[in-house]
Amino acid sequence: MPATLNDKIAARIKELRKDKNLSQIELAAKLSIDKSTIAKYETAVSIPSISMLVTLAKFFGVTTDYLLGLEN
Repeated sequence: MPATLNDKIAARIKELRKDKNLSQIELAAKLSIDKSTIAKYETAVSIPSISMLVTLAKFFGVTTDYLLGLEN
């Protein structure tokens, strides 16, 4: 079964966080959000808002299209 958009976003956030050697707690602190929010993003329980997608893309130095799984 193909990955859903939520699954793609979750995988990309987790991959990028691990590439920066950050824990969920550390990433949450840097973004001024709760650790549980990062956990929900990474398990596809919830998806980031558009503004948070932009914030994540800027933080990780990637495009929003990359976070959405639209480009490699």
